[in-house]
Amino acid sequence: MEKPSQLKHSLGFGMVVVIVIANIIGSGVYKKVAPMAAELHSSGWILFCWVLGGLITLFGALSNAEVAGLLADTGGEYVYFKKIYNKFFAFIYGWSVFTTIQTASIASLAYVFAQSFSGVVHLPALLPGLKDVNLAGVFYPFADFNIKLCAILLILLFTFINTLGIKTGAGFSRFILILIISAILIIVIFGLGSSHSHISNAFTFHTDNASPVRISSIFTAMLAAFWAYQGWAAIGFVGGEIHDAKRTIPLGIATGVLTVIAVYLLVNTTYLSLLSTPHLTQIAHGQNTIAATEAVRVFWGNSGGLFLSVLIAVTTLSCTHATILASCRTYYAMALEGLFFRPAAKLNKAGVPAGSLYYQGAWACVLVLSGSFDQLTDMLIFAVFIYYGATTLGVFILRKKMPDAPRPYKVWGYPIVPAIFILFCLSLFFNTLYSRPREAVIGLVLIGSGVPFYFWFTRRGKKGSN
Repeated sequence: MEKPSQLKHSLGFGMVVVIVIANIIGSGVYKKVAPMAAELHSSGWILFCWVLGGLITLFGALSNAEVAGLLADTGGEYVYFKKIYNKFFAFIYGWSVFTTIQTASIASLAYVFAQSFSGVVHLPALLPGLKDVNLAGVFYPFADFNIKLCAILLILLFTFINTLGIKTGAGFSRFILILIISAILIIVIFGLGSSHSHISNAFTFHTDNASPVRISSIFTAMLAAFWAYQGWAAIGFVGGEIHDAKRTIPLGIATGVLTVIAVYLLVNTTYLSLLSTPHLTQIAHGQNTIAATEAVRVFWGNSGGLFLSVLIAVTTLSCTHATILASCRTYYAMALEGLFFRPAAKLNKAGVPAGSLYYQGAWACVLVLSGSFDQLTDMLIFAVFIYYGATTLGVFILRKKMPDAPRPYKVWGYPIVPAIFILFCLSLFFNTLYSRPREAVIGLVLIGSGVPFYFWFTRRGKKGSN
């Protein structure tokens, strides 16, 4: 069978919504309510921040949708940035996606899955005698090697599954997502229906420590909520494989984000009706306790802990798979233009950029072994908001550059909605520089590491054309 030269337009609206939701719902839906309680000490304000974080996410998603509707193609923001700014900025974005933004997400999600899986089946220790082997006293590749090997095997398995075709990969995401949504609804139904539930407690704005809620606390709590909303922009990576992408992507993004907001409000209302904010604050200060696990134990006892371990494993399984599926398309788009390693530009017989998948999988496995992914994911939000802001700024730039271009979708509330999101991105950027300078500097260094590679790829391309 002859290999196809172009990606297939095989994804419809339903699959787009599935990919959007699967890229968003991860471990945050089970964990983030606890640190928010420690910051706010009020269940009503916690729900307020979930709503506010969801609205800001929606503002960014709607702004992104206008750009995607106008410029939709495989590679997402990489393609957008070429037309909004220039090839150099687009490459730096793509390089950031490869080195940190998406591969660190894959590594950390796979690791969380392996931890949850080990909690269910108790993975035996592997190579315990090598756990102290290290590189520069920073990287311990054989520490917790049983967990790391499980995470690596998961990445390799999903990399292989995604080489079989995008419909196979997206179909797997749909199956897993149905299980996750069903399980979360079970928690909501049994939790709110339990005799232990006091739903009015979820909507009280009184603080448990009698202190006022400050704007800075709201901002910090909203950032915790935003981590749970992270991932909606990944649908742009597969824009070249979506049927009628310029109409389907905007509608799919809006539908997916609104669905997630509704799910998060329901499940967090359940947690807050079962657990007091002082209890959640204790959970936040603990090392190995998850808020959702404690909530389910209230009405199901210890068997609820096993249920949550399985659910977290399945959720991170879904999110890992969805991230692997979508992210590799960016490197494929770069490689087609000579701005990435050449094998990443090749499609296999199923019309999938298998080379790009393999590069992504290999680097994600290295990040798992390095053990540094927790720090990398701290940089992730900082880096991602730089590019989210740049995409939203593109709404204004493109309306000046291409005023007469057909726009299947125009962002609601223009110019206020995109302006609010840009201001939020700027606030996050400067707040991180001030409050977490080490993370901000490392994030900027990782982004800047792409500069010499850009000139190397560009020089190699010029030699090849001679």
